[in-house]
Amino acid sequence: MTYDNPASNPVPDHSSGRVLWVDYLRSFITVLVVAHHSTLAYTTFARFNPHAYILSTHPIIDSKRWTGLDIFENFNDVFFMALMFLIGGFFVVKGLKKKGPVLFIRDRFYRLFLPFVVAVSFLMLLAYYPAYLNAHPEGGIKNFLHDFVFVEGWPPGPPWFIWVLFLFNLVFAVFGKAFLPFVYKAENKLQMLADHPVKVAMVIYIIIWLLYVPASWIFGAYSWTGFGPFAFQESRLLLYFGFFIFGSLLGASDIEKGLFSSDSRFIKYWRVWLRACVIFYMLLLGLEALGRQGFGEKLGEWPSKIIYGCVYAGSTCFSSLAFLTLFRKFTKRASSIWDSLTRNAYCIYLVHYIFVLWCQYELLNVNLPAFIKFLITFLISMIVSWQVSILLRKIPVVKKYV
Repeated sequence: MTYDNPASNPVPDHSSGRVLWVDYLRSFITVLVVAHHSTLAYTTFARFNPHAYILSTHPIIDSKRWTGLDIFENFNDVFFMALMFLIGGFFVVKGLKKKGPVLFIRDRFYRLFLPFVVAVSFLMLLAYYPAYLNAHPEGGIKNFLHDFVFVEGWPPGPPWFIWVLFLFNLVFAVFGKAFLPFVYKAENKLQMLADHPVKVAMVIYIIIWLLYVPASWIFGAYSWTGFGPFAFQESRLLLYFGFFIFGSLLGASDIEKGLFSSDSRFIKYWRVWLRACVIFYMLLLGLEALGRQGFGEKLGEWPSKIIYGCVYAGSTCFSSLAFLTLFRKFTKRASSIWDSLTRNAYCIYLVHYIFVLWCQYELLNVNLPAFIKFLITFLISMIVSWQVSILLRKIPVVKKYV
């Protein structure tokens, strides 16, 4: 099996062209996704709308809160889905060249779009039912289905990522002839900068700023739109597509040469990227604290927006670079646990929300600190999702596509 897309090739065969550190980075981000969703019931900014739980910050909101989970959740939100789209672009060029546009689109249809349809049509019904029970204790499947479609608007949950990734793949395949010359030219220039890491970082930073900051001003940082389950975050669509294209540039030739070769200065700068990741996120937290104290009003709307946007773009940039280079630097040999996680990461992503929301619902009336509730939710959701994936992938058709 060739490894054309990190969301659609679950079996880690490192002896046949697989890229170990990419596998494990994708798996790690999947764990972050589960942890991220496990925090959202317990953040201090959480709010619940009983009339339409989809308008809440999370479908289940607990009375127990902890600021430490705010910091963890916000840190993830800065970079982890953008990095997931970057990884999603790594093997697109090679897949398109090998299969041609028609077979490439067919493969992505089966590996991305069909699992998305199954997830939003069945799995998310199981996931969101406790949110409905929380708002409507009387329950009732018929009433829930009516509310799910006509009040909540058929929420996609975490699988939104999969249909957007399919869309990006589709755009790349349709316009491949126009894209590929640009990709190869940009990829060659990028690889030539392997020994100029600061220049690479600055280029990435500027692109992130241009793709995200103006859009966040226009649409709002957290606004979503779409039709039914085909939802996306307006302010981040260009950012995610930019990361996807950047991933396609990195993977156009040999991903472990040039910029990501083990002896490139870009990789050797991993300590710099890690320090910058911490510094920019601390600055981001500081600006948010000042904003709550009214500093933005004193400074003025546009100056405060520009400063915040510059710091946010830096946090996204250097968090992404830190995790990319850390996994490239320190992933040396295969591990049976990591390989199992890699095989099951896609399925874990698809099913974990069911267990996250049900755990959070069952813990609502349990008198425990917020961190303990988060820990219980995360561990149960991670372990059960992993085991469910192992069982589901014993079914040949599931193993083939998920």
